[in-house]
Amino acid sequence: MKKTSIATALIAAWLASGLTEAAEITVISFGGTSKDVQTEAFYKPFERSTGNKVLAGEYNGEMGKIKAMVDTHSVTWDVVQVEGPELLRGCDEGLFEQLNTAAIGREEDFVPGTLSECGAGLLVWSMAMAYNADRLKEAPTGWTDFWDTRKYPGKRALRKGAKYTLEIALMADGVPRENLYKELATSQGVDRAFRKLDEIKRDIQWWESGAQPMQFLASGDVVMSTAFNGRVFAAQQEGANMGIVWNGSIYAIDSWAIPKGSRNKAVAEQFITFSLRPEQQKLHTERLAYGPTSPATASLLDPKLAAALNTAKDNLAVSVPIDNAFWVEHGEELEQRFNAWVAKS
Repeated sequence: MKKTSIATALIAAWLASGLTEAAEITVISFGGTSKDVQTEAFYKPFERSTGNKVLAGEYNGEMGKIKAMVDTHSVTWDVVQVEGPELLRGCDEGLFEQLNTAAIGREEDFVPGTLSECGAGLLVWSMAMAYNADRLKEAPTGWTDFWDTRKYPGKRALRKGAKYTLEIALMADGVPRENLYKELATSQGVDRAFRKLDEIKRDIQWWESGAQPMQFLASGDVVMSTAFNGRVFAAQQEGANMGIVWNGSIYAIDSWAIPKGSRNKAVAEQFITFSLRPEQQKLHTERLAYGPTSPATASLLDPKLAAALNTAKDNLAVSVPIDNAFWVEHGEELEQRFNAWVAKS
């Protein structure tokens, strides 16, 4: 209740301050179902609460659009949803406004990594292990089982890319979660990850779109797969007996950012703060099952749903936060090596 009261007081203060005379802001997200849910959870309630208008748009994450607007001083977007690496690069390149995070809230009131210089996280998503519980006699418990082709014969699916795949290989080889990126930052660690992947290369079926893992599992093409947790939840909601393993899952945060030069920065920050309120995060989480960045949201959710989220205390404790700075620095070279490795028979 204390956290909720603080957020409510902040909104009230803004309303009373005169900073928020009726304005119109453009909020850009990734579209589809996500945009529909954001409209009901964030946009419409914000309009009712403040009198401001939200124009909702969508894009495919193209940073070039943001850069072009900033470089030509023709910024028409006020808030944009970005993934971690894009937020980091955009902030370094001066494409995003610095946020007054103190006005948004305290770091300790959010999932670690939610607040940064230029961004505020709106959801937590995970790359986790999924399996069809109808097809396995015994549930896997971690990446060691993923590599155990004797106990779990058959194909297993991995995302076709270095990111996530190399981390998973090292965890399967016994690297502790807390040492993961320290190991992967060395040439020996990279070699170790590829040697581990060599062990099951002939048993891997690669996926490239988020829908494929659930399709592979449902058809029996694979016995296990990496998957986005939201996809697993959607399959479960449709009645599929899909299981998920949080141990060793990798989580990331999508954030709101304000393009540099927005003429509505004050209202944009007000919107961001509003969307991080537990009451709004509840509505968002119930529909998409991506974790809320505000842990206080859990008390507002059905206990069964709260316990099944990637941000549930026990699940988050055995997960790994993705290191965006690592992938910004090393991603290109590792993806090139990965593609060359995949191409070799």
